[in-house]
Amino acid sequence: MPDEQMAAAGSEAGAGPVPPGGAKVAPTAPPAPSGPPAAPAGPPASAAAAPAPPRPLDPIDRSILRLLQADGRASIRSVAEQVHVSRANAYARINRLIDDGVIQGFTARVNHERAGQGASAYITLKIVQNSWRTVREKLRELPGAAHIALVSGDFDVLLLVHTPDNRTLRELVLTRLQSIPEVLSTRTLLVFEETDLLESGPIGGPALASLNPLAPLTEEQP
Repeated sequence: MPDEQMAAAGSEAGAGPVPPGGAKVAPTAPPAPSGPPAAPAGPPASAAAAPAPPRPLDPIDRSILRLLQADGRASIRSVAEQVHVSRANAYARINRLIDDGVIQGFTARVNHERAGQGASAYITLKIVQNSWRTVREKLRELPGAAHIALVSGDFDVLLLVHTPDNRTLRELVLTRLQSIPEVLSTRTLLVFEETDLLESGPIGGPALASLNPLAPLTEEQP
């Protein structure tokens, strides 16, 4: 039987019995539902959990960030004076920058050579496709690893390491890095000299670094 005839037969079969005289009985409407209508489904969980977009930073926010990058021990009073706002305003701005995830913590800038890490290098890696997350977790475990980035270009990953000497650096590359199955090849670029572009200089005041880095700051008393 052709598809069209099968479809017609199916529709006639589903139409129900025909009473004598040839008149068809109108189908009975389904009963109206009792109770209030169902509420529309809410947004999917992934949409509800999406983080809020970052708020734009104004020039005062950026000035505060530069001051705290130069000296994480700066007091609220010192920051307020240098950006020309009240202490309450500076306090509120810093807490907002923390809450928004712009400031992720307060730390110290280290002179690696004076700290006993006299050999530094950038190491480029080519890795197996789609293995970035696995490689990243293994690189985190390397002693002296300071920065890891997934990049475009002739290689896939850029790694910055600090080690006590060249022998330790050589062992790290040949023994630790090249033993990672997902690493296809490496290239080591020794750092002869580096310059920190952040402005330095004492700002003074009680240490912000002594507080929980992600906890709300407390405004100092006059």
